[in-house]
Amino acid sequence: MTAMEGLPRDLRAFHNEVEGHLLAAAAREEARTAAVRFTAGLGWLPEAQRAEVERQFAAEHLALTRASWQRTARRGEELRGEYEALYRRLRARLLAGLLLGVALVTATDLVVRASL
Repeated sequence: MTAMEGLPRDLRAFHNEVEGHLLAAAAREEARTAAVRFTAGLGWLPEAQRAEVERQFAAEHLALTRASWQRTARRGEELRGEYEALYRRLRARLLAGLLLGVALVTATDLVVRASL
């Protein structure tokens, strides 16, 4: 059981929204930090140009992060669909096996009762 399973639906949605904002804020900070690290080696650039390079680098970093998250989410949805289909097939096979077992036990019981 996860911590989210016990929460009401509205509280889960709120929790997911807050988590999303925190992840986005962390990604923005990571992009800014990477941009500052990148431009630190460009001491020959004037300050205004360095700030512009930092801004563009951070924007590109965020775009790449967003694309990566979207690919991950799409793949997660694909896997979920695959696993749900597999689960349904397994459940159907288990039910068929169970019904076959019950039928065999019932038939055996009828044969034993008829022979007595």
